[in-house]
Amino acid sequence: MKYDANGNVQRYKARLVIRGDHHFEVFGYNETFSPVAKMTSIRLFLSVVVANGWELHQLDVNNTFLHGDLEEEVYMRLPPGFKNSDTTKVCRLKKSLYGLRQAARQWFAKLSTKLCEYRFIRSYADYSLFLYRKWDVFLSLLVYADDIVLASNNDAASMAFRAYLHHCFSIKDIGPLKYFLGIEVACGPNRMFLCQCKYALEIINECGLSGAKPTDFRSTENHKLALASVSPLKDTARYRCLVGQLI
Repeated sequence: MKYDANGNVQRYKARLVIRGDHHFEVFGYNETFSPVAKMTSIRLFLSVVVANGWELHQLDVNNTFLHGDLEEEVYMRLPPGFKNSDTTKVCRLKKSLYGLRQAARQWFAKLSTKLCEYRFIRSYADYSLFLYRKWDVFLSLLVYADDIVLASNNDAASMAFRAYLHHCFSIKDIGPLKYFLGIEVACGPNRMFLCQCKYALEIINECGLSGAKPTDFRSTENHKLALASVSPLKDTARYRCLVGQLI
């Protein structure tokens, strides 16, 4: 289910996903690194946008990982519901699918190639930040998986670049930035407000602590943790999910 900024169900999606836990250890098995924007870069990026009064757009790529081109030979069993009399046949993947270990890496490689063809320059401080400058036109692009934030000082140049991206990947122009990586964004004249209230409430509800009493401080200063006396968790999936959300 895809949700909008208000938490309402926007649309339903279904896709074929690879069983990553059944991936055999062959070529490209460990080549999974895909850079994502750092939180420090995001805050600095937004600060520069506000200081210069630039236009800010949020873009979303349709079926992001399906755009990645596979360089290795990767095979998978026929998907459920696909009938074939020859049970020995398998599918050879030409594009990456969701769940494939290389999917994120291959998508970022494809996007980087298209951005470089448009004369964008990658920042060495943060590989997910791309910059474009031509005479008095300046574009800045921040990438986090399939979420893209575009800042520009020229409306015509921004529209031309968005048309180029749509031609390459089929993107949705969500419009002005409102919600990005758990941060709610509200723009005013010469200022921008950032809030993580919705993100925090989602984690609290996930923990089942929505009725808990709030406190002004996180924990007692210099508190030393004692060894746990309870038995280890039987199901660690929920705990790991919550830790991942906090990070």
